[in-house]
Amino acid sequence: MANIPYREVLGSLMWLQVATRPDLSFAVNMLSRFANNPGRAHWEAMKHTLAYVKSTTHYGITYCHDSNIKPLGYVDADYAGDTDRRRSTEGHIFFVAGGPVSWASKRQDTVALSTVESEYMAFSRAVQQGIWITSFMDEIGLPQDTPVLIYADNNGAIANTQNYKNHRRTKHIDIRYHFVKERTANGDIVFEYIPSSDNLADILTKPLARDAVIRCCVGIGLRDVEAGGVL
Repeated sequence: MANIPYREVLGSLMWLQVATRPDLSFAVNMLSRFANNPGRAHWEAMKHTLAYVKSTTHYGITYCHDSNIKPLGYVDADYAGDTDRRRSTEGHIFFVAGGPVSWASKRQDTVALSTVESEYMAFSRAVQQGIWITSFMDEIGLPQDTPVLIYADNNGAIANTQNYKNHRRTKHIDIRYHFVKERTANGDIVFEYIPSSDNLADILTKPLARDAVIRCCVGIGLRDVEAGGVL
């Protein structure tokens, strides 16, 4: 593997993912974990990702001039998806004017002890980003009414945002726990349940089948810019 340009290709994929291709976020997240010591399987996975990029060079983010510019978010977590360290992968994506403006896919820093806990840890990062986007829009003269709506697919985690009792299962994420509850109580953020099949952050946390990828790409505002915005 000494002569394989793994890190160089990874850097190019990262540039695409950060700039205009949220659909690459999970793949880049996974591939970057092995940047220091890639193996043959990782290089094959990278080539598979490159083949996907080649077949979707016509994809582009689209925004609608008549769409609501109030930020709207989706958040998700794949519990213990990292088979080596049993950490969960979280993702969030925010939209303005019908298109994505902020997205992230990240392996969580600590091991979650339950699906509720992994989702709640993802909530914390999504809340921070939602508040930042709202503040940024205020600064550029586009103030928006609060709260920012964030969709999630875990009722237990959503219930925790409104529950002021300390639970043993959330004790070791105490700071995140109270941060999310405080922002919810202040009216900055509101969480609403959405079925997993409709959660657009799904594409940021786990590998999906082809049909699900297409559905999520359409949902997150990626369109065929060469065909008038239709995939």
